[in-house]
Amino acid sequence: MGPVKGLKRKRKAEGEKVGENGFATSPLSQPLPLDWWDDFSKRITGPLLQSRLSLTFESIFKISRKTFNYICSLVKEDMMAKPAIFCYSNGKPLSLNDRVAIALRRLSSGESLSIVGDSFRVNQSTVAQITWKFVESMEVRGLHHLQWPSTEADMEETKSSFQKIRGLPNCCGAIDTTHISMCLSIMSTSNSVWIDHEKKHSMILQAIVDPEMRFRDIITGWPGSLSESCVLQNSGFFKLAQEGKRLNGKKTELSGGTYLREYIVGDAGFPLLPWLLTPYQGKGLSDFQSEFNKRHSATRMVARRALARLKEMWRIIQGVMWRPDTNKLPRIILVCCLLHNIVIDLEDGVEDEMSFSYKHDLGYRQQTCEFVDKTAFVQREKLSRYLAGRLPL
Repeated sequence: MGPVKGLKRKRKAEGEKVGENGFATSPLSQPLPLDWWDDFSKRITGPLLQSRLSLTFESIFKISRKTFNYICSLVKEDMMAKPAIFCYSNGKPLSLNDRVAIALRRLSSGESLSIVGDSFRVNQSTVAQITWKFVESMEVRGLHHLQWPSTEADMEETKSSFQKIRGLPNCCGAIDTTHISMCLSIMSTSNSVWIDHEKKHSMILQAIVDPEMRFRDIITGWPGSLSESCVLQNSGFFKLAQEGKRLNGKKTELSGGTYLREYIVGDAGFPLLPWLLTPYQGKGLSDFQSEFNKRHSATRMVARRALARLKEMWRIIQGVMWRPDTNKLPRIILVCCLLHNIVIDLEDGVEDEMSFSYKHDLGYRQQTCEFVDKTAFVQREKLSRYLAGRLPL
């Protein structure tokens, strides 16, 4: 995973075990009380009551009870650590499930602190403190859900799945960038760095995604004024790839002794590199170049869908955030990415019933990078001809 600006590295807690599903679980974890949701839902007030007849756990939190239980097991030790004592407005202490529910609602709905607080009968300062405590815990306890494929078998499975999309062989990922919009004071000159090319304040999230829309590497925290190419070059992934420590696995033979190295795909805003293939640009493209672009576009669509789903599932980063702490925001973005991956890893199923778009950066025009690596140009040309059946045997 690329660096997350503002993230504090914390030592993993001792005593953490690995369950049968391969994910870390706390020895203190226990199943949800059967009556917890019934009791919790009765305390819900405000706008949510308008849909009381259709009020379900899944409609409020966008995840299944199984996933909720797993998340509780990850953060239990941190969320319940003394001396933090959080209570309802009537003085009743908040349980672990109550606290996680409040944090998840804040992140998934994007509603203000006051609205979330009113809905669950707690004051907004309690919502703020619980949510941040949850973020601090998840960025450590859930970090194992965001990592580059660690075994050859995992990578081969990724390549195979990408090839099934539109035939691109040896592809290991799709990269894309989205902007997290912010409303910052125009009176402070220090905020000008956050003004992007669309004249909005924003923070960038750049992600590499696998065929299942799982985030495999991210970098966030950089201001929207930077280009996609610039953010990439400041990432840990870029350094590893340039040094031959990433995307350095098996080559695949195309034909006639022509081999293709591992690579990822990205749009025209990225540089054409030996390990990052971008589409052909300009007019007057040949038939095989146009065909390559179609295959390339279909393959990198998983990254667009992943970012769109991220924002629609975790709406705290979807709209325009009102004067956020730009040091804390990268950590919130990271946790949203971790939650996104957990839903996929646990085969949650709830999100399958939701409708998602392919648009995650409305109002932003396509950026263009003119840099072309000569070796990469030849590699892309050979791959394009191979896919069109024009590469000599």
